[in-house]
Amino acid sequence: MVVNNNAAAIMLVLDTLAKEKEVIVSRGELVEIGGSFRIPDVMKFSGAKLVEVGTTNRTHLYDYENNITEETGVFLKVHTSNFKVMGFTEAVSLEEMVALGEKHNIPVVEDIGSGVLVDFSKYGFTYEPTVQASLAKGVDVVTFSGDKMLGGPQAGIIVGKKKFIDKMKKNQLTRALRVDKMTLAALEGTFKYYIDEKDAIENIPSLNMILMPAEQVKQKCNTLKRKLQSKIKDCTFKIDKGESMVGGGSMPTEKIPTYVIKVSNNRLSPETMEEKLRLGETSLVARVYDNELVLDGRTLFKRDFDEIVECFRKVLE
Repeated sequence: MVVNNNAAAIMLVLDTLAKEKEVIVSRGELVEIGGSFRIPDVMKFSGAKLVEVGTTNRTHLYDYENNITEETGVFLKVHTSNFKVMGFTEAVSLEEMVALGEKHNIPVVEDIGSGVLVDFSKYGFTYEPTVQASLAKGVDVVTFSGDKMLGGPQAGIIVGKKKFIDKMKKNQLTRALRVDKMTLAALEGTFKYYIDEKDAIENIPSLNMILMPAEQVKQKCNTLKRKLQSKIKDCTFKIDKGESMVGGGSMPTEKIPTYVIKVSNNRLSPETMEEKLRLGETSLVARVYDNELVLDGRTLFKRDFDEIVECFRKVLE
C-alpha cells in the first residue's frame, strides 16, 4: 500500500492492527523525525496505547515478553535512522522479535524509515538494513519512505503479509491518507529502475550521487573548473579532496570521499559569495569551509555547468 508519508503509514498500520490496544516498543526507539513528528504522538493519534520497555541504550527480549498482556496488539520496532546509539548498548534482533511474536500470536511491525533497497555495504558503506532483509526475517508489516534513500517521490509505503494489508485497505483512514496519481506514477517509474540495480544507481539521482566513485567526481570537477576559468577571471579555482555527508535522515555518521572546487576572490569574502550565489536569480548552494567557498562535485550535474558559470558571472558583476 502507498499513503502520503511514512508517519501516515505508521498511523494507518497501528490504527488498523492496534486501535485501543497496547503497542510494545523499546524506549531507545521512540524517535522524533523531521518537522517535530514523534513516534509516541503518531501512536497516540492512531488510538494505540504506548508501552515503553527497556532503557534508552539497552533493551532485552525479556523486556518485551514480561510486558505482554491480553491487550497487546503489536510489537513495534523503529529503525533509528536519524541517530546512532553507541557504546554500552543492547537491542533485540528482528529474528528474536519475530519468534516471540509467533509464539504469542502478536504481529511484528517495523518502521524502517528511509527505505533502503540496495545493500550499501557492497559499495564500502556501513550496512544499512534493507526492506527485503526485514521481510525475509519474517516481519509481518514494514513501513518506509518513498523519498530519502529510495529516491522517489514523498510517500509512505507499507509492505507485508496480505492478511494485514487487506485489513488496512478497508480502514476508513485509507481514503484520507491516499496519494494522487502523479505520486503513484513517479513511484512506479522509480521502482522500475530497481528491477536492475545498475539502472537504479545510474538513473536515481540520490543513489547516483552517493555511490559515484571519487575519481568520477574528480573528472566532473576538472570539467567544471575549466569552464569556470575560461569565463571567470577574477577568481581562483582549485580542486582538492573533501568529504560528502550522506545525511542525517539516513546515515547520520557516514562520510564519502569526494573532490571539491575551492573558490577564492580578492574583492569578495567567501561568506559574501556564498550568500550572493544562494540568493541569486538561479540559486546555487555552496558552503564555506576554512575561509574558502566550496562546491562539492558529487552534487553537481554536468548539464548545469554552463548555468553554474553564469551564476558566478552575475555574482562578480
